[in-house]
Amino acid sequence: MYQVLALDLDGTVLTDKHTIHPEVKKAIQVAKQHCHVLIVTGRHHTAARPYYYELGLDTPIICCNGTYVYDYETETVLSQNAIEYQHALTFIELAQKHKLKMVMYITDAMTYSNENPFAYMLALEKWAEKAPKRHKPNIYRVDSFSETAKSAEFVWKFVVEGEQEAVDRLTQTAWIKEHFNGERSWSNRIDFAAKGNSKGQRLAEYVNNLGYQPSQVIAVGDNHNDISMLQYAGLGVAMFNADDTVKSNAQAICKTDNNQDGLAHLIREQIKG
Repeated sequence: MYQVLALDLDGTVLTDKHTIHPEVKKAIQVAKQHCHVLIVTGRHHTAARPYYYELGLDTPIICCNGTYVYDYETETVLSQNAIEYQHALTFIELAQKHKLKMVMYITDAMTYSNENPFAYMLALEKWAEKAPKRHKPNIYRVDSFSETAKSAEFVWKFVVEGEQEAVDRLTQTAWIKEHFNGERSWSNRIDFAAKGNSKGQRLAEYVNNLGYQPSQVIAVGDNHNDISMLQYAGLGVAMFNADDTVKSNAQAICKTDNNQDGLAHLIREQIKG
C-alpha cells in the first residue's frame, strides 16, 4: 500500500492557467486522509504557498528542485543545501558575462533585475497580486544581484534565460558543471541549484526519515526536473503532457494532461482508504 504521494505543481497539479482542477483538489484532499501528501516543486516556498493552503495540506514542502524543505506551520527551513556565498557571486558574474536574464531565489523571496527584467517574472508578479494577502508570494526587483546575495542568509537557486547558444555555453562551463546542477525548465530556461540537489535526492531523504521505503511512494511530474523522483518512487507517473524523455523514465503515464481530471482518477485508483 502506498504511504506517500509526492506531487509536482506546475504542469501536474496546476493547469496551464495556474489553477487547480476541482476534481484534482478533491482527490488530493481525500488522499491526505490516508497517506502523506507532499508537494515537491521547483518553486520558491512563497510562490507555492497559495496552492498549499488551497489544498489544505499540513506537511512540509520540498522547494527549488530539492534545495530545501520548508515547514509553513513554523515558517522554518527544516533542511537545506543552499548555494555557497562565493559560488553565488561567481555564478552572477558568469551569467551576466553571457548576457542572460536571471532570477535569484533567496531566503524569503524571488528577485529579478530592474535593468533586465524577466518576462516570466513580470507575469508571476501579476499572478501574485491576485493571491490572498496573507499568502502573497514575495517577489521584487533589485538593482544588484551581488549586493542582494551578500545580504541574504540563503541563495537557493538561479533561473537563467536567453539565447539558446548563450544558455548552452554557460551550462557547459567547467566551473558551472563542477558546482551546480542545471535542469531545464523551459526550452531556453535553466534552473541552477547547488551540486547534488535534485527532487529525487531530497524526496529520498525525506521519505527515509518518515520510515518508509521507495516502494511505498508514488511520485507524479511532467518535466525534466521531475525525472529523479519518478526514478526513485515505487510508482513514478508522468503526466500525459510530459515529453517522451520524461515518459521513458516513468512506470506509468497519466491518462490526461494537467488541464483535465486524469490526475484525480489516478490518485483515487492508487490511494484507497
